[in-house]
Amino acid sequence: MTALAWLVPAALFLGGLGLAAFLWALRSGQFEDLEGAAYRALEDDPPEEDDPPEADDRKRE
Repeated sequence: MTALAWLVPAALFLGGLGLAAFLWALRSGQFEDLEGAAYRALEDDPPEEDDPPEADDRKRE
C-alpha cells in the first residue's frame, strides 16, 4: 500500500510534465509545417554544407 502512495503521485507528476511539454511544443510552433518535413525526408538532393572558417584553417595545416 505504501508503494501506491509513491507511484500514484509520481505517475500524475510525470503525466503533467508530459502534458506541459506537449502544450509548450504546440504553442511554440513545432507542429506547424508537417507537410514540409515529409517532403524534406524524401528529397534526393544532399543538404548544402557550409564549412565554418575554423574548419578551413585546419584543412590547410
